[in-house]
Amino acid sequence: MRRPAWLPVFYVGPAVLVMAAACLYPVVSAIQLGFFDWGLGTPWSGARWAGLDNFVSTFSNPRVWSSLWTTLMFAAVCVSAEMVLGIALALALEHPVRGTALFRTLFILPMMIAPIAVGLAWRYIFDAQFGLLNALLGIFGVAPMGWLADPTLAFIAIVIADVWQWTPFVFIMMVAALANVDGAVIEASRIDGARWWQMTFKVKLPMVMNVIAITLVMRLIDAFRVLEVIYVLTFGGPGDSTEILSLHIYKTAFVGQQLGVAAAVSVLLLVVVAALSWGALRLSNPLKESA
Repeated sequence: MRRPAWLPVFYVGPAVLVMAAACLYPVVSAIQLGFFDWGLGTPWSGARWAGLDNFVSTFSNPRVWSSLWTTLMFAAVCVSAEMVLGIALALALEHPVRGTALFRTLFILPMMIAPIAVGLAWRYIFDAQFGLLNALLGIFGVAPMGWLADPTLAFIAIVIADVWQWTPFVFIMMVAALANVDGAVIEASRIDGARWWQMTFKVKLPMVMNVIAITLVMRLIDAFRVLEVIYVLTFGGPGDSTEILSLHIYKTAFVGQQLGVAAAVSVLLLVVVAALSWGALRLSNPLKESA
């Protein structure tokens, strides 16, 4: 008996509707809130219609653009480093050797730790007086540095913390992708006399480009919404040198109690992340069928 065409929709439809509601409702609520002046702890009935004032103040606020630039720099540096390190480690441990299983297990532990705990751990490591990093540098005669007191060093500190925690994610994705590469293709390239770098950059990586693209987009999205680690490490300081857009939204909403303005900035963040994600997927075209 032939199944009706609508049967797959019947099974998948409810899940799609639930996921669409879960994704669309917060977005619609944020856009709606952006048109109102509403203070934290006050009833919604007391919210005042603000029109486009919140969006105008968002685009005219230099601190928003400074936070956006910091976010772009943070995402670019972190995601680039994580992708390079994750892919390199996956290629290095592609073939099992003694201790590989143990290393893989230990290597993925950072991404399993709560971000607050990661921030606290790295805060103690970067402490100017009692930090482990300055103690190690002192062994080589390097004077103690105020990692979290200098704008440049503080930015480096949050990058190190993020790369340490999320490089394992790229590593896991690439290990799984490389494990599914067709061995016949690798063997054929080896018979044809391809060297290691030729097999890596002209055979293996192109065959897992879809996974690389998806991993890149996922890390871009996560890099733009990171909050807890930077909140604990620097709280955006010194000054606003490490204040990324998500932390600026938090401060605006819960410190400045301007929920309408925070919602307007959230919409800006959503547009930027959506544009970057679309661009990354468009360039890599991961949904295109392999030849």
